[in-house]
Amino acid sequence: MPVIQSTIDTNSETFKNNRAAMLEKIEEFRGLEQRVRETSNSKKEKFEKRGQLLPRERIALLLDKGAPFLQLSTLAGLGMHDDDGKKDVLGGGMIIGIGYVSGVRCMIKASDSAIKGGTIAPMGLEKNLRAQEIVLKNKLPVINLVESGGANLLYQAEIFIKGGQGFANQARMSAAGIPQITVVHGSSTAGGAYQPGLSDYVIMVRGGAKVFLAGPPLLKAATGEIATDEELGGAEMHSTISGVSEYLAENDADGIRLAREVMGHLPWNGSNDANAPSVTNHDQPIYDIEELLGIVPTDYRKPYDVHEVIARIVDGSDFLDFKELYGIQTVCGHAKIDGQAVGIIGNNGPIDADGATKAAQFIQLCCQSGTPLLFLQNTTGFMVGTDAEQSGIIKHGSKMIQAVTNATVPKITLHIGASFGAGNYGMCGRAFDPRFIFAWPNNRVAVMGGEQAAKVMSIVTEEKLKRMGQEPDREALGKMEDHIIKRMDKESESLYATARLWDDGIIDPRDSRKILSYCLSIAKEGDVRKTNKNTFGIGRM
Repeated sequence: MPVIQSTIDTNSETFKNNRAAMLEKIEEFRGLEQRVRETSNSKKEKFEKRGQLLPRERIALLLDKGAPFLQLSTLAGLGMHDDDGKKDVLGGGMIIGIGYVSGVRCMIKASDSAIKGGTIAPMGLEKNLRAQEIVLKNKLPVINLVESGGANLLYQAEIFIKGGQGFANQARMSAAGIPQITVVHGSSTAGGAYQPGLSDYVIMVRGGAKVFLAGPPLLKAATGEIATDEELGGAEMHSTISGVSEYLAENDADGIRLAREVMGHLPWNGSNDANAPSVTNHDQPIYDIEELLGIVPTDYRKPYDVHEVIARIVDGSDFLDFKELYGIQTVCGHAKIDGQAVGIIGNNGPIDADGATKAAQFIQLCCQSGTPLLFLQNTTGFMVGTDAEQSGIIKHGSKMIQAVTNATVPKITLHIGASFGAGNYGMCGRAFDPRFIFAWPNNRVAVMGGEQAAKVMSIVTEEKLKRMGQEPDREALGKMEDHIIKRMDKESESLYATARLWDDGIIDPRDSRKILSYCLSIAKEGDVRKTNKNTFGIGRM
């Protein structure tokens, strides 16, 4: 191809004058950008006293070192509203840019809380909406670093109606499979509470995060109720009671660390692509898989911590617990097996309403990110009793079963203990079409435990006899109970189950990691393989 021959004389007066004028223009807008940074950084001492990082320090800690970061709309709202274009240059009240986090290119949005508390003026809203437009068109994951006083009420007429578009965009992003991670460093109240509420993963900083629809003053004025910030919307409350927060951070830096971990555990950057390179370098578990033989009791009545199992089958024993402090008897989290991302759901007891809700949410998130699911079954079933019923165990348990049924990612089930009642359903038993389902030799599968079934039948029989005016025969009832226990014990054994193809085979617990790795790779290969379909099938001619 021909090369353009330049005729510009770089020593000419015209060139020099143009250059000088251009440098002056550059200096002008760079000076305004510097003014935004200086105003924000001037609050450093105030933030340090509160044990906080400045907004730009948070971003610097979030980004991969040495990777590019492209800031956007740095002078949004210049000379408009509270921005005078000279001394008070606000940058729209937020910092927005595209950079790399854990090797993934992301849209990063941070409240510039050191300037007017990060409150949003009309052009700040427009800046946010433009960032969301870029996200949707370019399929970029989003990380929000939130600490904002919310909308500037002086301009509510210019903000309120259009502001709803930001929340609608968040819902669209989630539906489009674009993950949104939000770290709440400080206030995110009223309408701002919906920003974490509509995010997919929420991290709250202990003692800093405040997320509620109505703060203490408004609450008192509206209802007369008196409550503290922490009671209404503190990080601990949202992490342990409401479930709004998935991860509880100890400080700003810890919140950033967790955001990087979450992003790093999601399969992104073509990891679901047929042409993605195979992962060959990965860490082995730091604990010996041989130890599974001594950790897990063969008696299903004896409890053990499923984390101990996970630690011996996942890469580096690295497991990012999801909602660790909420619905604690149901364990969910992200890990990798031979470099392959996987979402794990396990049991540390019966499934209660919070645990079911947590699992249903986690399943949906794994479907959004294309992360295969591994169910480690060891449960006596869903929680029963007055408290359980009043907490909506039927409703929430049904949500979990719906999520398991309709999950769009590969599902693999491993029976590592009891599998009783509807717990078998909620934890993806045979009827829920896992790609593969294996069992350890200690596995038990039944509608309930033998002793429980025997006691139920004994009570029913005794009450029936009393209604008929007959005195129950205790000896006969005892024999009936013994018979039921023996029968249920036999019919729930792993050998009984595998004989009827309730699983794909009994395996040595020590083989779990390599079998799971192999099955994950088979499922991934099957999902990305393209076949040449026809409408007739091949007939012999």
